[in-house]
Amino acid sequence: MTRQPEQHWIPAEGGIGLHAWVYRPDQRRGEPAPAVSMAHGFGAIKDQGLIPYAQRFARAGFVVIAHDHRGFGLSGGWPRNDIDPWRQILDWRRVITYLRELDGVDPDRIGIWGSSYAGGHALVLAGSDRRVKAVVSQIPTISGYEQALRRVAPEDRPALQERFNHDDAAQMHGAEPVRQAIVSTDPNEESAYRDPAMSAFEKRFPIPPMLEHDHKITLRSTLKAQMYDPGVWSEHICPTPLLMVVGTQDTVTPADLALTAFERAGHPKKLITYPGGHFDAYLEHFETTSGAAEAWFTEHLIRKDARR
Repeated sequence: MTRQPEQHWIPAEGGIGLHAWVYRPDQRRGEPAPAVSMAHGFGAIKDQGLIPYAQRFARAGFVVIAHDHRGFGLSGGWPRNDIDPWRQILDWRRVITYLRELDGVDPDRIGIWGSSYAGGHALVLAGSDRRVKAVVSQIPTISGYEQALRRVAPEDRPALQERFNHDDAAQMHGAEPVRQAIVSTDPNEESAYRDPAMSAFEKRFPIPPMLEHDHKITLRSTLKAQMYDPGVWSEHICPTPLLMVVGTQDTVTPADLALTAFERAGHPKKLITYPGGHFDAYLEHFETTSGAAEAWFTEHLIRKDARR
């Protein structure tokens, strides 16, 4: 039985604390353990589907840390629910720094696991931070620009750009950023996504009641997402071992973009696919996606011949 996670607040830039759970292996072997740092996707918090992965990795012998991005969940930061990918990457780098100093962790055996938006973050970190010794990028964002072209109809793009412009002008004069729902199937409600599968995922993993009031994201988060192309980092990850997990029917983070980024990556690398959509990674295909990640981290962080 997996132990209950420890509660941690990680000091981050700007004087805020990033809230994190730390899961420890059931069996302590008397020597520092390898560790895995986990982060979630666009607008999500760690309560939403990450717990089973963290528990599995801990059972396999890893110290696991899962944090909420700034402005989300119990983490500090203002404005709330403002998604800045580069700020999140820098914060995640701080989490790695914190993890390397954590009691019981081998600082030279750190892996990272990112899903969806943070799957893109994981590519950037693995390509730019050699403290990372293994990476799993699950259903990753590869090109926010290309994703936006597919998600927003051509006739709707001028109106969206005008919304961005008005929001920016209002902020210049002291207004708070405009907010919108992350996902809604109501055509009368402004939202970043219209995907019924995403709505179903939100219902399957609801926001805790104490945070329900704090769930609309800033409109400018969508603008920043359209300017974010982490897939270009895939070719810089080598020699860090890369596992990419892709849903062949994924249209949220399109499968063809992920496969192209994987092809550009150097070795060692491995591709795992499953026959489903974006959110099936956490549900119907959890055994496939979590088992592949566990095996990858075990191969590159636990086996003695993998130490560097």
